Amino acid sequence: MRIIALFSVTLLFLVAAPLQAQQDKDAPLANSLLWEITGKGLEKPSYVFGTIHMIDREHYFLTDAAKEAFDKVYNVTFEIDMEEMTDLGTLMPLMMKAFMRGDTTLRDLLSEEKYTLVSNHFQEIGLPMMFVERIKPMFLSALASGDMSDPTAQQDIVSYEMELMEMAQDKEKEIMGLETAEYQMSMFDSIPYRVQADMLVASIQDQSGGSEQMERMIELYTTQNIEGMQSLMEEDQDVLDYQDLLLVTRNRNWIPVMEKRMADGPSFFAVGAGHLAGAEGVLRLLVEAGYTIKPLF
Repeated sequence: MRIIALFSVTLLFLVAAPLQAQQDKDAPLANSLLWEITGKGLEKPSYVFGTIHMIDREHYFLTDAAKEAFDKVYNVTFEIDMEEMTDLGTLMPLMMKAFMRGDTTLRDLLSEEKYTLVSNHFQEIGLPMMFVERIKPMFLSALASGDMSDPTAQQDIVSYEMELMEMAQDKEKEIMGLETAEYQMSMFDSIPYRVQADMLVASIQDQSGGSEQMERMIELYTTQNIEGMQSLMEEDQDVLDYQDLLLVTRNRNWIPVMEKRMADGPSFFAVGAGHLAGAEGVLRLLVEAGYTIKPLF
């Protein structure tokens, strides 16, 4: 999906030196999904790891360094609290906010050709349009990946967040979020429904037939090319138009939360890999805040 798939291959072998507070914010970052955070009075390191929300099982991997870092921390923090997303008491109020205002429907937002594409896609994954017609398109983008009617297809798709949550539960680590699900849902209301609908169509098109963008995304992720992920994101005009909302503001909001968690004890932050690089990415914002970051392989 375009919002989630934020990944173009550049230098694969970069020196793994720590990046300290410096004036040159354009210095390239090493190809690594896992970064150690030290300095600014931290007694023990914390770590930030870039995820991809959905990936084919054959491409799923977790390095030994990531597993070792995971074992050293007290808490695991996702973009939102993943455990809350399994609680019906939390999910039900959120679902009520998933519907578009008034009587707006997807048919109102899309051409006949695009509407047919979307309709066929959701029919194939077991969601007739009568159930999704009035749901906000960005919310539907999260449902558009995977085949709900085919258990075998579901087994071939892996969510890094779900895998890491299960690891945290098995090791009895505290699970937390950097922001609330309500906040994420509120972002949908800041993007016009017609733009959301176009994003949904693009998401479905990216998944069909092994699209070039999906192939690039997987290549960039599996080579841990976080600078390339940033470059690919900048090719998506829809993302660029709402970059401040979807990325920059959220990244900046996360830093104080991360600082508090790290002060309380070693933490493992798992966020979408597209949030790591860039002048306003989490890594450079941490350096700006006075921390030292180092890639781990």
